[in-house]
Formats: sequence, C-alpha cells, structure tokens
Amino acid sequence: MTENQDWYGPDAATFGDRVAAARENSGMSQAALAKRLGVKQSTLRGWEDDLSEPRANRLSTLAGILGVSMMWLINGEGEGLDAPEEGPSADASARDVLNELRELRSDMLKRAEQLGRLEKRLRTALQGE
Repeated sequence: MTENQDWYGPDAATFGDRVAAARENSGMSQAALAKRLGVKQSTLRGWEDDLSEPRANRLSTLAGILGVSMMWLINGEGEGLDAPEEGPSADASARDVLNELRELRSDMLKRAEQLGRLEKRLRTALQGE
C-alpha cells in the first residue's frame, strides 16, 4: 500500500471516497465495519457520503481496522491504497463522467458551506432586531 495523490488525493477524492475504497478493499460491508467500530450503519454511511466525519478516536480505530493511515483517510497522503487498475472497459467517456461528478460534488459542498454561512448571518441579523 502506497500513497497515490492522483487517485485518492484531495483534488480527486473526498474523505468519504477514501473510507469507502478502503472498506471495499478490505472486503467488508458497511454493516460489518460499523459493527466493528461500534457505530450505527447510518453513521458509517454518513461518513462515506461526506455528510459527517468521525471524531479522532473513531478515526484512529477506523484507520487501524482498514489498514491505512489516518492522514491518508483525511487528505490522501501517507499509507493508503494504490490507485485501482483500469480495466479495458474504463473508456474516456466514463472517466469524463466520473470527473464531472467529482467536480459537481465539490461544488455542492462549497455551496452548502456558503448556505450555512448565509443562514448564520441571517439568524444573527434577525436576533439583533
């Protein structure tokens, strides 16, 4: 297992992408990993869907179970997974769609953060009245 910044780095993959990839690489289902971690499957699903992130103690346990470093899970650097080998069926159009989906996800996350900031400003303004 080595780092691969092109495939799992911060510009190409999210925390959730790396958790899901490491879990799949280990041959575990979401239910099995959640049970080993002592969390609900919905909690693990939230991590993989980038809706939330684990606390440091769970992150450490997660990394240990999956055989990757915490830093790799966080930012794609350090001991993690090699990039998956592309088979003959992975054509350019499929890669283009995947790249577009990743860009859209990134944009959506930024927009969600912007929405949260605006909502906070609005609440603050309304409380001042």
